[in-house]
Amino acid sequence: MGALRHWVKSFLLWELWMGLRLTGRYLFKPKITVQYPDERTPQSPRFRGLHALRRYPNGEERCIACKLCEAVCPALAITIEAEPRADGSRRTTRYDIDLFKCIYCGFCEEACPVDAIVETRIFDYHFERRGEQVMTKEKLLAIGEKYEEMIAADKAADAPYR
Repeated sequence: MGALRHWVKSFLLWELWMGLRLTGRYLFKPKITVQYPDERTPQSPRFRGLHALRRYPNGEERCIACKLCEAVCPALAITIEAEPRADGSRRTTRYDIDLFKCIYCGFCEEACPVDAIVETRIFDYHFERRGEQVMTKEKLLAIGEKYEEMIAADKAADAPYR
């Protein structure tokens, strides 16, 4: 009896009809495809994207070269070199983040005592040539200057949760 049932199912292409039934069920439903870049999906307020280095309102860079972000980075994506200044403080001479290594965990942002390094909400960026994925100090500062208003607004909205 089982062999006959199997033969009937394969003769009538039972699996094909079941697949077509499933396809037909979703054929006329509204589509959920997003036509990027014309349409955007909602973004979580906890999204972590492109990194940026911030400056104080007087123009001085915030990073004090404590190297906490470098120490806490699980992917070893951050490289910092520093030198002392004449007034006894330290500032970075090199601050590199390799975005191919970075796992966007946000530990660097949490470890920073002066909110110098932040992860912005920018997610649509790309690299065209080899080596562009390494964000140097100059690139990070430029991103921070360009998007400072957005970063400050995000920090202000995040303040009650800290």
